[in-house]
Amino acid sequence: MWVSGISEREVAERAGVNPGYVTRLVDVGVLAPDGDGTFTEGDVRRTRLYQGLERTGLPLRAIREALDAGELSFGWLDAPLYDLIAPLSQRSFRDVATETGIPLELLRVLREAVGFALPEPDDRMREDELRIVPLIRILVSRGFPTAVVDRLLRVYGDALRRIAEVEADWWHRYVVLPSLASGMTEVEMHETTLGFGVELEPLLEQALLAMYHAHQEHTWTENLIGEIEDALDRTGLRSRLIRPPAICFLDITGFTRLTEERGDEAAAELAARLTPLVQRPAERHDGKVVKWLGDGVMFHFREPTGAVVAALEMVDAISAAGLPPAHVGLDTGPVVFQGGDYFGRTVNLAARIGGQAAPGQVLVTQGIVDRVVPDGIAFEPIGEVELKGVSEPVLLHAVTR
Repeated sequence: MWVSGISEREVAERAGVNPGYVTRLVDVGVLAPDGDGTFTEGDVRRTRLYQGLERTGLPLRAIREALDAGELSFGWLDAPLYDLIAPLSQRSFRDVATETGIPLELLRVLREAVGFALPEPDDRMREDELRIVPLIRILVSRGFPTAVVDRLLRVYGDALRRIAEVEADWWHRYVVLPSLASGMTEVEMHETTLGFGVELEPLLEQALLAMYHAHQEHTWTENLIGEIEDALDRTGLRSRLIRPPAICFLDITGFTRLTEERGDEAAAELAARLTPLVQRPAERHDGKVVKWLGDGVMFHFREPTGAVVAALEMVDAISAAGLPPAHVGLDTGPVVFQGGDYFGRTVNLAARIGGQAAPGQVLVTQGIVDRVVPDGIAFEPIGEVELKGVSEPVLLHAVTR
């Protein structure tokens, strides 16, 4: 919310600086009060920015010279778009812990989870941090272990940090740099692109929330299907499926490292070359691509024999094309089709097995071995393997021709 008519003392409080620091900014000439001697919310943001710049070694007088020369401008911080930059509240971490009964150390995780240094107990909380407190409070009151809530906050923080970094990267590449390359000054670039940012920001939030809800639906469906399968197991109904399908996960070894070293364009080129090498064998053997993953593909096959043969063909084709080697995991059993995707224990197990396979290797369960006619195919037991998220060790076999 836009706020004007703020006193110098209030600027210091909201920015989390010593009142004398605001006076110094005014004296240097990088911060200017209105005619009535008051400041705006934009001045609070500028104060925090100047403090951060000074801490990185940039002197205020050099910043003043760049402002005077028209090479820099921080006027864009007055725009309501930047209301998302939360000011400091008047309540410390210790105060909120006392008021709510939330463990102090758990509250301090809030700031650390988004990449800032671990705060001191008497540091003031940000206004946006206070908006997360009700969630923590209800989880703690319902008996969730502190370690579980801690992990939740850190996962949220890490995932959203990555999203924010990607957004900032493409804004810099495709908005800022082209504007500067066209001959705009830094000041003109900010003034010109501000309108696009204002238009984009609510759409980004809308898209982010929509995708989050879709992920929730996907995950909730997986959990629900797991509960249904457990109920069918207890009644002996799950084992009555006569011709179960097969699920296959194929991953490319070193895909993540390749993307980091050579960039997104190299990853896109690899994906384009990979597509026909896996789609054609799958289609020849009654299979189909369910979805493309970050570093591989998930397939559904009508029956296990076709899945095994197709997996061997895909691994060979990828190797012959000179691409990084693939590794494959296969399982067979009941699956549930929902919303264009497949769910269930079989899917989860196949994914775990794929992660266990070595480069160029195809690993399968005993269920696959029991249902495949070994025409030119050999299965070599590699023993029982413990897989993450699977309660019992799983007997796996390596497939060869």
